[in-house]
Amino acid sequence: MRTLSRLRPLFTATLSLAALIVAFAGTLAFPDQARGEGKTLRLPIRSDGPKSLDPVQGSTTYDNRACCQIYETLLQYKYLVRPPQLEPLLLAEMPVSRMEDSRMVWKFRLKPGVRFHDDPCFPDGKGREIQSSDVFYSWKRMADADNKPKSWWLFVDTIVGFDAYRATQNAADTFNYDAPVEGFRVLSPSEFEVVLTQPVQRFLWLLAMFQTSIVPREAVEEYGKKFGRHPVGTGPFRMNREEDWVPGKSLVLHRNPTYHECTYPEEHMPEDVATGLTQAAGKRLPIVDRVEFPMYVQDQPMWLEFRAGNLLYTQVPDEYWDQAFTRRRKNLKKSLVKEGITHARVPLLDFIFRGFNMEDEVLGGYTAEKKALRQAICLALDWEEMNDTFYHGDNIIYDGPIPPGLDGFPKDGKGPVSFHGPDLQRARDLLAKAGYPDGKGLPPIEYYVSRGGNSPEQAEVTKRQLSKIGVKLQLRIVDFSTLIEAINNKKGPMFSFAWGSDYPDAENNLALFYGPNESPGSNHYNYKNAEYDRLYDKIRSMPPSPERTKIYEQMRDMVVEDCAFSGGMARSRNYLWHASLKNFKPTEDFYNWVKYLDIDESK
Repeated sequence: MRTLSRLRPLFTATLSLAALIVAFAGTLAFPDQARGEGKTLRLPIRSDGPKSLDPVQGSTTYDNRACCQIYETLLQYKYLVRPPQLEPLLLAEMPVSRMEDSRMVWKFRLKPGVRFHDDPCFPDGKGREIQSSDVFYSWKRMADADNKPKSWWLFVDTIVGFDAYRATQNAADTFNYDAPVEGFRVLSPSEFEVVLTQPVQRFLWLLAMFQTSIVPREAVEEYGKKFGRHPVGTGPFRMNREEDWVPGKSLVLHRNPTYHECTYPEEHMPEDVATGLTQAAGKRLPIVDRVEFPMYVQDQPMWLEFRAGNLLYTQVPDEYWDQAFTRRRKNLKKSLVKEGITHARVPLLDFIFRGFNMEDEVLGGYTAEKKALRQAICLALDWEEMNDTFYHGDNIIYDGPIPPGLDGFPKDGKGPVSFHGPDLQRARDLLAKAGYPDGKGLPPIEYYVSRGGNSPEQAEVTKRQLSKIGVKLQLRIVDFSTLIEAINNKKGPMFSFAWGSDYPDAENNLALFYGPNESPGSNHYNYKNAEYDRLYDKIRSMPPSPERTKIYEQMRDMVVEDCAFSGGMARSRNYLWHASLKNFKPTEDFYNWVKYLDIDESK
């Protein structure tokens, strides 16, 4: 490795040239971009971060956290309001709907004065104002297989003619973005309509998801495959240069100097007054000038950086729980309170599970014997031990994929169909029924987990629990991005991570088992059940009602019976932050809240 001392003569000799190159490159790539740092937030990403900054290629929480600072959606969540409510972001007002025969038509009007980031892809490097056509172009990118989209499942059978457009264009020699879609109607540069195949209940929720962000065609065509490295959006922050993102290490974003007029909200909850969250009401956004996102695959450096004052907030890793809280009352320790540290406990719409690939030669399938194997594995797993060992008993263990707080969650977490263990004798009986008495003849099962946090330790406990019935696990501990890639490619026979609901409706969780959503869509289990799919098609257009909830419960029990997964379990996340961080109301329902944050540099 070259050392600094060896490089010093070369560095001195070329300093002037390097300065000229940097100055020229900066001017050429991002004209009129202010270079001052000003107020800087340093906020952690608890993984190796995003794989791409192209929203159609994103699907994870970490893709979301990065992309929603740069790009924007038509709608967003109200920052201070709980439970979640939608409001306009790129729109002038909330859309209105009407019925045309059996179809629902939504009418939209764009907010005036919203411009894309300044970038050389535009004439004179000046970002132009967004138009109706940008919305449809951005959504059409989700249909283009060459973009490797991760979330087409959001649009399946939703917009009139969109599925047919996708099939036709992907079969053609060239994907034609100018070809019409029946359900896309441009009324004017600022007004448009979207015609739905039926009154799809989740549609408005989708418009706040980062995958539906609006991007400029000029930038996509200018940068091609590199668009994910050179993002251009309308968001409050932007990259100044490609080097601002070091994949797996860090991301640096800068204030967008041409950001459209958005202000800190005045609408709030009563308790927000006492915590000072209302003091910034009416202030122009974004408030800070620069955001640094260091990435942490392991929790220890994140925790130590927070304790050293180098991170403004942290999620409390479970292995450091005792350093933050009293064991008996689970209160924040007085020593941290004296430091000015604040604590919030945030319940998550959380689904922690151990998943099975239903297309795997050994673990997959729907015969009685195949189901017996998965049921045996489920009954050998001890979720209570996991909860006590890694989560201090704080989590909620429940049957099915629907987390607490949503319609369809079983009373007290216990459903009429359950394979929660441990019940080792029943597990052994089912293992014998599957043709593997005491595990004989069953090959080791590859189990994919992330190396982040305490996931490797949890994997070892899972391995030990299953060994009690003769089931052997072969651990595949990889970076989170590698884990998702393996699952998207149907390479993981057994896998584990947590799913956070995209919006507060159990339909989102039930979509995880809808056949057409198979990998690389959200159905990572590749579960296929015709009756389940029929019921899912039915609930998509049903408003909340006792009838819909009953179907939710039926679908929940159906997938539990087939054992496409073992679980679930829901966490509450503990957040700590320093006194210098202002306006922070932690949530994991959405991630574009960085624009509301401020820093008190005196603290």
